[in-house]
Amino acid sequence: MPVAEDALDERGRSVWDVGPGPDLPRLEGTVDADVCVVGLGGSGLACVGELGRLGAEVIGVEAGRVGGGAAGRNGGFLLAGLAPFYHEAVARYGRARARALYQLTLDELDHIESETPSLIARPGSLRIAESDEELADCEVQLAAMRADGLPAERYVGSEGKGLLIPGDGTFQPLARCRALAARAIAAGARLFERSPVTHVDASGVRTERGFVRARQVVVAVDGCLERLLPELASRVRTARLQMLATEPTTEVRFTRPVYARWGYDYWQQRPDGAIALGGARDLAGESEWTSNATPTDVVQRALEHRLRVQLGVHAAISHRWAASVSYTADGLPVIAEVRPGVWAVGGYSGTGNVIGALLGRGLACWLRRGDDSLIRPFLG
Repeated sequence: MPVAEDALDERGRSVWDVGPGPDLPRLEGTVDADVCVVGLGGSGLACVGELGRLGAEVIGVEAGRVGGGAAGRNGGFLLAGLAPFYHEAVARYGRARARALYQLTLDELDHIESETPSLIARPGSLRIAESDEELADCEVQLAAMRADGLPAERYVGSEGKGLLIPGDGTFQPLARCRALAARAIAAGARLFERSPVTHVDASGVRTERGFVRARQVVVAVDGCLERLLPELASRVRTARLQMLATEPTTEVRFTRPVYARWGYDYWQQRPDGAIALGGARDLAGESEWTSNATPTDVVQRALEHRLRVQLGVHAAISHRWAASVSYTADGLPVIAEVRPGVWAVGGYSGTGNVIGALLGRGLACWLRRGDDSLIRPFLG
């Protein structure tokens, strides 16, 4: 890989990491709370915010920095639905359940936009087919969505042929995490960074330097969830997702985020013209099932080939980065009480921006007032 484009001083830093983030303290000593939330990414912060709104005294802890994991290092897509395409979800979970799950994510998209409108754009998303087989699959998806009254249209444009999903969009994921953290602190939550968790049980959460006594614990972690809660090892598996970004360019104009090649590759063009592109995980095989969040030559070369050859973009590459996420075998996220008083949410299978926020809020509603309306279809 050419050194000039490798941007070694930027290696591992995402394109979203601009401006200063919050400078929160480490947890030291013993503190008390009604609920302790482990993980201050999108799902954890959504949970913290909803718990506070419902009157809980809440403490949040994060191993690194707010939004420093996949929540602030992803592709910046806001998509309705689960990881499987809608017709696949119908086949796996049944029509009624798949429809209910999809509607919850549609509603959550509206909620996310209402919370941080300046960080959200909703021009719709594209699923672009790159083979006749994939185009036929798009038609099956379209028929299933139309049958259930869900928004979808055939699409033909400069990007190719496939589907347009109105209402989907993009956002600045790290800026949203930071905004949610600031809002939670202003509402009374106590948040701690650089406080890796060493043990979780019914009595609370122990970190390297402190302890949170709490009646309930929510572990809102996606990547490496099975390392913190080993009893989930049979349900989730951590993978590395890689991306790159370019300097702003006018060579191309993508007005909507794009999923291509069965969703394995994805890109968007930011308002300043920069291209953020990710994927190619399947091309590296088993090596991408790892908790090592360092970009690799194999995947980065594949991403660069798509950028240069298929998209026709020659702007300098400014960032290369990776993040850890976890996948489940059935495509449904984990939401479960894994130990007495200890709940886990995660396993979003690469599509956690909307589902994670939904489950974080939904679990807060369940724990504080017994309202399971946001999580019931996920529970089976």
